[in-house]
Amino acid sequence: MSPLRIVSLVPSLTEAVALSAPGSLAGATDWCTHPAGLDVVRVGGTKNPEVDRIVALAPDLVIANEEENREPDLAALRTAGLDVLVTEVRTLPGAFRELDRVLTACGARSRPRWLDEAEESWAAPPAPPERRTAVVPVWRRPWMVLGRDTFAGDLLSRLGVDHLYAAHPERYPRVPLDDLRAAAPDLVVLPDEPYRFTADDGPEAFPGLPCALVDGRHLTWYGPSLAGAPAVLGRALRAARR
Repeated sequence: MSPLRIVSLVPSLTEAVALSAPGSLAGATDWCTHPAGLDVVRVGGTKNPEVDRIVALAPDLVIANEEENREPDLAALRTAGLDVLVTEVRTLPGAFRELDRVLTACGARSRPRWLDEAEESWAAPPAPPERRTAVVPVWRRPWMVLGRDTFAGDLLSRLGVDHLYAAHPERYPRVPLDDLRAAAPDLVVLPDEPYRFTADDGPEAFPGLPCALVDGRHLTWYGPSLAGAPAVLGRALRAARR
C-alpha cells in the first residue's frame, strides 16, 4: 500500500514524520530545517502557509499545532476539504502522547526507536547541583518571556530551573526589561529561537547575571531532538554560573 501523503506545518513534527514514516511527506514549511536535505514542496511559513499550494498537493492529512499555526489558516484548509490534525503540547508527557497520535495517523509502521530513547533519557535527566530560578526571554523589541503552561518551561523545570513567570496569566507575557532585571533570577536562559539570541545579542541586556545560551530546537521542539535534549540543555545550563 502506498504511504499517506502528509503536509506538515510544524518543524518538529516534520522531522518526526520524515524519520518515522519515510516517503510520506509531500510538503513542509520553509522553517522545517530537519532532517537535513529534506526534499519536499515548501508551503510557506508556519504563520503564513500558502493554502492554495497545500490544497494542490492533495494531502491525505495536514498536521499542525494550536500554538504555532493560526486557526484561520487551518479553517481554510478544512473548508477546502482537507483533514487537519492539530496537536496541543504544553508538557513533556503531553508531547509523548501527541507524538504517538501523530505518527499513528501518519501511517508509521512501528513505534520509532528515537521515541523510546527520548522517554528513557527524560526518565532520569541529569541531576542539577541545586534548583535555580530563571527568566527565559523568547523575543526582544519588545521583551517577551515564557509564562504559564509552556512546553519549554516544563523541560526546564525537569532540569532544575524554575522560571519566574510560570504563574503569569499569559503564556508569553511582555515584560519590560527593567522588570526582568528586578526579578533577580539566578540566571537568564536565552534560546536561539524564535528570537535568535547569541553571545552578542542578549546577554548584554542582563549585566551581572549569568546567561545560558541554549539550542532552541532542544528546548522547544518535540520530536527526535528530545532524545538528546537533557544532555544538551544540561550542559548549557551548568555552564551558566555566577
